[in-house]
Amino acid sequence: MAALTCDWHIHTHNSCDSASLRLPDLVAGARQAGIRDLGIADHLHTPYNLPDLEASRRDFLAVGPSPRLHFGVEVSCVTRWELEEIARGGHADPVYGLRQGGPPGGPLAIGLGEEEIAALGIEYVVGGAHWPLYVPLERQAVIRDYHRQNMFLATHPLVTIVAHPWWWMGHWQGEDGRYCGEPWLDDFGVIPKSMHDEFAAALREQGKVMEVNLGAMVLSRAYPEAFKRQYLEYLAGLRERGVQLTIGSDCHGASYEMAFGRAAELLASVGIHDADCWRLPPREE
Repeated sequence: MAALTCDWHIHTHNSCDSASLRLPDLVAGARQAGIRDLGIADHLHTPYNLPDLEASRRDFLAVGPSPRLHFGVEVSCVTRWELEEIARGGHADPVYGLRQGGPPGGPLAIGLGEEEIAALGIEYVVGGAHWPLYVPLERQAVIRDYHRQNMFLATHPLVTIVAHPWWWMGHWQGEDGRYCGEPWLDDFGVIPKSMHDEFAAALREQGKVMEVNLGAMVLSRAYPEAFKRQYLEYLAGLRERGVQLTIGSDCHGASYEMAFGRAAELLASVGIHDADCWRLPPREE
């Protein structure tokens, strides 16, 4: 069985969360794992995180990257209200943006523009829904809000890859760290098929790539096995609709380790193979 050979969602110690990987360790780990085409994508929730991304770029250049190691970024779906509020100041250390106080249904945004992309040499943008945007923590409200965010990212001109659709973290987590029920982890079928159809059509028509997230979805120990099987079938359904898929480990650890072999086996069980995966071509030197 063919192994996985690309990974476009890797966090370094410059990410604004718990990530701690150093680039030399990534290079060595990728060689050992057989990952040939890859990219780092540290978090940027709002422009408040730009200094972290600038540090990430400096580290990237310092390592003397091979043409197959690329520089990307992971942006969060936020709201215009949030960006305007942070720009005004008065919010103490808004590393993760503003998680409350905004208008439900307000215009969506990402905290990155063409100017920053050009200045930092960003080669691709991973965009993800990471939290509900000011809606009640109730199943149907969260589903509608996440679908709205996924559609925004799938149609945004600066987004290359839509990260981990229907990932969930935070509320409804048990004491053992697992999620067993809300918002869709007891039954992925609670999400209307029409939403999947609309999302797939947008990805295909806009030429966007959808991420198969290994660490946070396919291999997650926090999610029920039944949900993960449903999610694999969902991924296969998107591929059948003509959606281009790719791989993201979502590595946050101090070493570059992931059960790539097991992931390849699971994906192959629903007809998804490494040869099908989108990847950037090597940079011209």
